[in-house]
Amino acid sequence: MKVLWLFAHPDPRSLSGALKTEGLRTLDAHGHEHRVSDLYAMKWNPVVDADDYAHDPADRLLVGDASERAYATGRLSPDIRSEQEKLAWADTLIVQFPLWWYGMPAILKGWFDRVFVKGFAFGITDPATGRPQRYGDGKLAGKRAMVIVTAGARAATLGPRGVNGDLNDLLFPLQHGTLWYTGISVVPPLLIPSADRATPDDYATAATRLRDRLPSLPTTAPLPFRHQNTGDYDDGLLLHPHLATPHHPGPSAHYTAPPPPAHR
Repeated sequence: MKVLWLFAHPDPRSLSGALKTEGLRTLDAHGHEHRVSDLYAMKWNPVVDADDYAHDPADRLLVGDASERAYATGRLSPDIRSEQEKLAWADTLIVQFPLWWYGMPAILKGWFDRVFVKGFAFGITDPATGRPQRYGDGKLAGKRAMVIVTAGARAATLGPRGVNGDLNDLLFPLQHGTLWYTGISVVPPLLIPSADRATPDDYATAATRLRDRLPSLPTTAPLPFRHQNTGDYDDGLLLHPHLATPHHPGPSAHYTAPPPPAHR
């Protein structure tokens, strides 16, 4: 594998930092290549602005159009181009972060906002049908990703009956709306629960689970998201009525089968 490890935690001495180190050591031991984007260490700028696109501040900033032009003409900010080169090199993306307020840290959201521009991560159409190539197809199809998330909550409370909501539902905007949207297949996430109360034994268990998951990434069955362009959605991009039933509301309707529990 060629792995880009995308990491967002402000303290390298944290449980998250220790697991990143263990993960990279595991990749090395199995002969895999890796590159790292440690966003806090890099002091990554998460804010989209006109400077990203060498855009004239006198003109209105239409982000989609400006970013697409800048990508096509090689005028994107150098920090954005550097991250795009890493992702283009990689066949596997690890996205690791602590779950803060049911989502990813702002610095990581800003990485996707700035790096996944039109023309690079999305924005192509099927020449035969004219339909946009997304949700399973697209510029980044063929790559794989896994989310590693630490959470203060107990594992059961991030399951289907837990008060915090099911983790796959919480991660749906990232796993489905960002990664799958651009064509990246997403394997089930790795949840490290009760992170704020972790003991040395808890860390050892988490490290073992991580070591077990990484070598099998190329063969792990991805989350069974529906493809946009294989017949499940009509021309208005709505699920056909027989697929959108009261028994499968919300995000679950967009899977072809129930996803496995995230805490395995």
